[in-house]
Amino acid sequence: MSRKWLALFLVLILMVSVFSACAPAEETEAPTEEPTGETEAPVEEALRVTMITDTGGLGDESFNDSAYAGLVKAEEDFGVEVSVLESQTADDYGPNLSAAAEDGADLIISVGFLMQTATAEAAAQFPEQKFAIIDEVVDAPNAAGLTFKEQEGSFLTGVIAGLMTETDKVGFVGGMQFALIEKFQYGFEAGVKAVNPDAEIIINYTGAFDNPQLGKENALAQNQAGADVIYHASGACGIGVIEAAGEQGFWAIGVDMDQSALDPEHVLCSMIKRVDNATYLATKAVVDGTFDGSNLVFGLAEEGVGYSDDAGNVPAEIAEIAENYKAAVVDGVFEVPYDKETFDAFEVPEI
Repeated sequence: MSRKWLALFLVLILMVSVFSACAPAEETEAPTEEPTGETEAPVEEALRVTMITDTGGLGDESFNDSAYAGLVKAEEDFGVEVSVLESQTADDYGPNLSAAAEDGADLIISVGFLMQTATAEAAAQFPEQKFAIIDEVVDAPNAAGLTFKEQEGSFLTGVIAGLMTETDKVGFVGGMQFALIEKFQYGFEAGVKAVNPDAEIIINYTGAFDNPQLGKENALAQNQAGADVIYHASGACGIGVIEAAGEQGFWAIGVDMDQSALDPEHVLCSMIKRVDNATYLATKAVVDGTFDGSNLVFGLAEEGVGYSDDAGNVPAEIAEIAENYKAAVVDGVFEVPYDKETFDAFEVPEI
């Protein structure tokens, strides 16, 4: 081979080597990992409970606050999310219920018998939602009624009032005069009559649940007429009753929850209505998957009503008498009257 052809051959070899070095490397697939079968569990959303207040609203130191306290406990125990829609007027009931349903609340609780019609309409409009109402029942499979034997707890406060009065005059201040509030009245009257048949009972209604001034005015008038122990079942109006007791030095009896903190020196005791237990148990039923719209009734036997004396103002001997009457009611010895007809027919039992 001539030197000319040898040189040309070497140049071709060199060019092939250069192009080979510059060519892209052949792609290889990365090895795939075998699936482990483990997947990240989806985050479970907390159940949501919405409470609709009546016009008394939160801060009434009574009915609405007690209902909310039960939900706070449910929130702590079950991890549910609690929200509250406050009703400024009765016209807010329907819109608040609809708003809660449209927002997808798992349980909607209506606080108060005045919301019965609005709750019935909402339960029909939103059949997939669960509802509960305090102090009423709704004829719907998705709505539970949570009612109480208020007359039984009120009877015990009547016993205490009848034994504590020094003037033989006691008073009752109700809110709006409906059959429900009359259960408080007649139970209280029966308790007074059971231990002090000569006592006079002064009855007044404020016509509202959200006006402390009206409660105060009625209590002052009763005190001026001689009543030295006054029991109220009037929602936020009762704040005024207790204020009057502090100013004039008579005994007030609270309602729904222990109200002695408002004035420990003048709140004799309180008729406890465990609205907190009712809202808690309704929530628990939804959490457990056992909610079926059944109606629940809470009396002395179920510890749904009673009386409390956190301030220690009820003498031991009077508390013992009240406990004896409580045992008689629980044992079925007698039934406490809840309206005028049953009160008129009531015969004082021998305890």
